[in-house]
Amino acid sequence: MRKKKLQSNPIINHVHEYSSIYWFVIVLFLMGIVFGAIIVNSLSATQKDDLYYYLNQFFGVVSNNKVAASSDLFRLSFLHNIKFLGFMWLLGISIIGLPLILILLFLKGVVVGFSVGFLVNQMGWSGFLLSFVSVLPQNLFIIPMFIFIAVVSVCFSFQLIRKIFVKQTLAFPFFSLFSGYVVSMLIAVGAIAIAAGIEAYISPSLMKSVVTYIQK
Repeated sequence: MRKKKLQSNPIINHVHEYSSIYWFVIVLFLMGIVFGAIIVNSLSATQKDDLYYYLNQFFGVVSNNKVAASSDLFRLSFLHNIKFLGFMWLLGISIIGLPLILILLFLKGVVVGFSVGFLVNQMGWSGFLLSFVSVLPQNLFIIPMFIFIAVVSVCFSFQLIRKIFVKQTLAFPFFSLFSGYVVSMLIAVGAIAIAAGIEAYISPSLMKSVVTYIQK
């Protein structure tokens, strides 16, 4: 009975059907994280000092409650991530943008790896704690959506390539596939809205607590 319920779950069916692509995309993203961490170690001492100076300036802003309004943070976070995801989504329709989808996902991994790697490299355990409250919460929603949109974009692009270059006797269900493609983006929009809410209304308070603890 339980097995039948699992088989009827559309999310599980989707992941199972495209498991090989998911594995490829996840490994690519993890490679981006590792590459971002490596970049931190390749920075010169002067570059690290400059970045750490700006980081300390930011700590001062956070500890003095001078960060931007939560509504502005929400808008900026939401628009930034939706633009990124929307571009990946559009590249899936363009067909020729298939390699760029994977490059964008890799770059997202680089950004995450660099952010966490720099904090840990400069601040040790305190940096890890800070990255845990400032990077992790919203990325619990953002990263899965980036992986999800990358996979559905790659799959949709492959379907279009197959239609163009492979002769098929059966009718191509374009509108059915495209409607599913649109729904996938709407799901991502909802998840990104949640992530932006966390980043705007929860993360600043957590960061302030950690920064206050670090500065003691």
